[in-house]
Amino acid sequence: MTKSFDAGSREAVPGDDGTPGGPGPKAPVLELRDVVIHYGRIKALHGISLSVQAGELVTLLGANGAGKSTTMRGISGLNKPTEGSIRFNGEDITTLKPHERVARGIIQVPEGRRIFPGMTVLENLDMGCYGRKFESKAAYAEALDEVFGLFPRLGERQKQYGGTMSGGEQQMLAIGRALMARPSLLLLDEPSMGLAPMVIRQIFEIIAKINATGTTILLVEQNAQQALSRSTRGYILETGSITKEGPGRELLHDDAVREAYLGVA
Repeated sequence: MTKSFDAGSREAVPGDDGTPGGPGPKAPVLELRDVVIHYGRIKALHGISLSVQAGELVTLLGANGAGKSTTMRGISGLNKPTEGSIRFNGEDITTLKPHERVARGIIQVPEGRRIFPGMTVLENLDMGCYGRKFESKAAYAEALDEVFGLFPRLGERQKQYGGTMSGGEQQMLAIGRALMARPSLLLLDEPSMGLAPMVIRQIFEIIAKINATGTTILLVEQNAQQALSRSTRGYILETGSITKEGPGRELLHDDAVREAYLGVA
């Protein structure tokens, strides 16, 4: 696969001393600091902090209502924190509008896929390019070829309407549409929701391939086995608070996580 999905082709992140290539570790690609989000009087997030380093696949695991989608919407700008801050590549983006975050490379595949059912596969993919400038028609064709390489079924059904496709095919289309925007941070919200086990495995294999090209991914999931087994690190979110964090496989073997999400006492 070529560099089109490679976050490393974007501008480098400065070092800790503020100078390009300076000493010390680079700032996280994404950092949430004590973020609080309300829905009216209801506090949905209770001051959560998390970070994602360049090239990582990080999973945010939690049950329904834990605040996972609220976190994603906060990162993409659809929910505004009432306290705390969100930083991307060292820049405070807490007050930026959603389209400004997209322009910086933060691309979300929302829960429920949200494709355009009355548009064809190709038209849906073209919507992912909105605001992105290709150097040439050949560059656009190359980007399409890369999506079709990951999802051959989309290539076979370019003229089919999105609303007539299966749930798994629509999830593939939603991820393909996001990749057309060339994300430096890809946000995936519940990509396994409503899918058959065989399709879920296929989707997660593709997510791992995307991450292997250098694209940084933050994944929200309930499927602990599939998500944590492929993740660099993970966070456990319960009722708006982060209760555990650590390497993905370490969390996968944590007794409390296994009992809560895998049904293993």
